[in-house]
Amino acid sequence: MIADDADSLPSGNVWTMDAYPENPRTNVLSIITLVTSILGFAIVPIILGHISLGQIRRTQEQGRVMAIIGLVIGYLTLLGYLIATAVAVIIFVNHGMSGA
Repeated sequence: MIADDADSLPSGNVWTMDAYPENPRTNVLSIITLVTSILGFAIVPIILGHISLGQIRRTQEQGRVMAIIGLVIGYLTLLGYLIATAVAVIIFVNHGMSGA
């Protein structure tokens, strides 16, 4: 019984480097998306983030989380810029109309 089990085992070293898959690459656009969003850009990371998610879906590269984080920061930055612009316009209109 023991001899039969030993014969069914593969011969040679099973734990070689060939047994592990190669590290998948990280999508470059997802890195650029995250960096540009942290730098305060809004439109660039939104566009690049969507492009990188499509590439990641197609090529199975790493970097999906970085692309999503960059997109979220990009959209929040855009929202902040829109709110700041609206507040500036309201202040300008109110002070500009009063003649002061």
